Amino acid sequence: MYAEVAVNATAPLRQTFTYRIPEGLDLSPGHAVYVPFGPRTLQGIVTEVGPVPAFAEARDIEGVIDERPLLTPERIALARWISDHYLAPLFDCLSLMLPAGFKRKPLTYLQPAFWLGEPGAPEGVGQRLSDAEQTILAHLREHGETEVEALKRALPGRGSIRAIGSLIRSGHIARTYRLARPPVSSKSAPHLRLTAPEAAVRSRIAELKQGGAAKGPKLAVLLEALADESIIPLSRARRIGATPAVLRDLQADGTATVEILPIIRDPLAGRVYPQRAAPALTRDQQAAAEAIRAALHSSLFTLHSSAFLLHGVTGSGKTEVYLAALDHAVALGRRAIVLVPEIALTPQTVRRFAERFPGQVAVLHSEMSLGEQFDVWHEVRDGRFQVVIGARGALFAPQPDLGIVIIDEEHEWTYKQQDASPRYHARAAAEELCRLTDAVLVLGSATPDVETHFRARSGALQLLELPERLVPAGGSVRTAPLPDVEVVDLREELKAGNRGIFSRDLTSAIRSALGAREQVILFLNRRGTASFVQCRDCGHVPECRSCAVALTYHAPAGADPGEPEARLVCHYCNRRYAVPAACAACKGTRVRQVGLGTERVEEEVHAVFPGARTVRWDRDVTGGRDSHESILARFLAHEADILIGTQMVAKGLDIPLVTLVGVVSADIALHLPDFRAGERTFQLLEQVAGRAGRGERGGRVIIQTYTPDHYAIEAAARHNYHALYEREIDFRRRLGYPPFGRLVRLTFAHTNAGYARDQATLMARRLRAERGHLALPNLDILGPAPAFVPRIRGRWRWNVVLRGTDPTAALHNEALPRGWTIDVDPASLL
Repeated sequence: MYAEVAVNATAPLRQTFTYRIPEGLDLSPGHAVYVPFGPRTLQGIVTEVGPVPAFAEARDIEGVIDERPLLTPERIALARWISDHYLAPLFDCLSLMLPAGFKRKPLTYLQPAFWLGEPGAPEGVGQRLSDAEQTILAHLREHGETEVEALKRALPGRGSIRAIGSLIRSGHIARTYRLARPPVSSKSAPHLRLTAPEAAVRSRIAELKQGGAAKGPKLAVLLEALADESIIPLSRARRIGATPAVLRDLQADGTATVEILPIIRDPLAGRVYPQRAAPALTRDQQAAAEAIRAALHSSLFTLHSSAFLLHGVTGSGKTEVYLAALDHAVALGRRAIVLVPEIALTPQTVRRFAERFPGQVAVLHSEMSLGEQFDVWHEVRDGRFQVVIGARGALFAPQPDLGIVIIDEEHEWTYKQQDASPRYHARAAAEELCRLTDAVLVLGSATPDVETHFRARSGALQLLELPERLVPAGGSVRTAPLPDVEVVDLREELKAGNRGIFSRDLTSAIRSALGAREQVILFLNRRGTASFVQCRDCGHVPECRSCAVALTYHAPAGADPGEPEARLVCHYCNRRYAVPAACAACKGTRVRQVGLGTERVEEEVHAVFPGARTVRWDRDVTGGRDSHESILARFLAHEADILIGTQMVAKGLDIPLVTLVGVVSADIALHLPDFRAGERTFQLLEQVAGRAGRGERGGRVIIQTYTPDHYAIEAAARHNYHALYEREIDFRRRLGYPPFGRLVRLTFAHTNAGYARDQATLMARRLRAERGHLALPNLDILGPAPAFVPRIRGRWRWNVVLRGTDPTAALHNEALPRGWTIDVDPASLL
């Protein structure tokens, strides 16, 4: 028998390799194996098994990594689809679905091939070696076998790499290869298990409490814990009286025994969520839930009957529709995956779902420890949970009996992987996963992606609508209007002499809300204190040495004592610089801050409203574990009056006391050179506006802008998604942008600016030739052009963009040279 194996190689391989299955080795698709690949042994995933080899000279599989297959046939098929659709290496796509820490890179170890002067060593060995070569040999003789990267660190210098290669070629040192140690594995610990009948133990506890023996009270506490729980960790048992002598006595008389048991690292362990009964649904909610329930009874996935767009205004109760659909899926013996766009939203989503499915909800995201991710993955695979909740990557959890996938806030760009291969979109991957598993797909949003809404209007998806906002009224809910939106023209504020951050109307509204003991959200989608600093004499703006971007000025309150309070930070590579006292170009001292960020807004709030309690929510204050949950909990408990934040505050928050939302500047993303800029601005404004008025007191929204007549801002002011949609769809139809065409962005990055430009020019020329060769008249090759940020981390970046009905057709046979990255269906062209 033979197996096709996707190999964890460094090369971007979209193919599999044929290996022979040795006698006695029982393998099936999804098994993880060790395979020889060149001189190394690498990891692989079996994708097919059959009697006929696809390649005649097949080598043997060396061994099995896990006795159980790690992937089901459906997940393997999904990985193949992702690889084909996004032109990504197959193993990278498979690894999306593997447990945390599975991928291990091969390490190269070096050791002396022989010792100088030993019998059998070649004559003249050691002579005519360079100083660097002799230093390397001396190090290896002293320390023995050494991993090559560790050797380079121990012997820094530009000549060490060349010297190592020379010594290998001359036979002075030998190489061996081994995989790195697994970064995580299952965990176990000794536990004390009760083995005696509980009634007998309870009787003994009563005797100990009455007896008055010196060790009686402590032993009674220990036995009581055992009687209540049957099994307790030995570490805890020792804390409550289990001395070595006590343990010996308990085991000798048959009361308890010590066992080594696995420990499950669950981030939700110990959390108790009170069960909440399902509320009565409104007519619109009931209609949407019934449509989804009907699809759950179907055994065959089709887009029109099994995929839904739930378009509901903010506060319309989309989550209750999700929960009603999940109730029905669970009743049918099926399970669910629920995606949220931000890890920040996970805690509140987990709470809502855990209140309906106590003990049956798992959370899975990248901010969990590797151990937690590892254990939750295996628990999910074993069918422990009905619902898995998480950000983008939770889609690939090994949830068996999958019946429904829900993607909340489906319009969010965070569902697109952009940093590393494969650059998939969770929405598209979810659609394929549902097709493969005959599951139902529900996409929910108050501001759907234009492409998704186009598909729903054209009949590819079922459109479900919730047009009315619901607010609590006693023990039930009532319909309520969306909050009033006022647009403030900042040009008029300047004419009136107001040069502060807050317009007169916003200042008055904040003061009124604070006076009524209500809460306020202030939104600005930019971190820091100022956008940049600039010399008033010559105009020089300090830039990052590694990235072609202006440095952002940060002066956060409460900075660490050992850290300078004010600093310049690059938001691309996180390099930090001291704030210059004088201009680096002209030596002038009039270096001033320009623009603003959330830190500056917080400073201004304290200056204008001295008694107001504030909390800030942006990436600069959410580095710690559970920081998102802590910030939200403080605001929900009314420990702060004003929440200041970036786009984190725009999504999914349901805080009844928030009666005012202020958008400090609506213009930040509005004029970016990206065809989605208007749509993104509208979505952000509408989403953040939806945080106001979710309680019985109603709400108000104030949007500050220098461009009040822009169609995106006008549509947000009227809560008119359809006006925005019609404007966008007309614009894209004329220019051939999605959904009327697809895009592929190729990016070349290199430390040499001229070389990067030349390679991009050469690639554009090759693609135009390929277009003619393949006769693809509907394919446009745009560029080459410098990226919006032309240099990041010292590498100059150039883009070539393909636009057409099938732009990947020109790339299937194109092997991209090193330095190129490919992004199919990019979320942005910046």
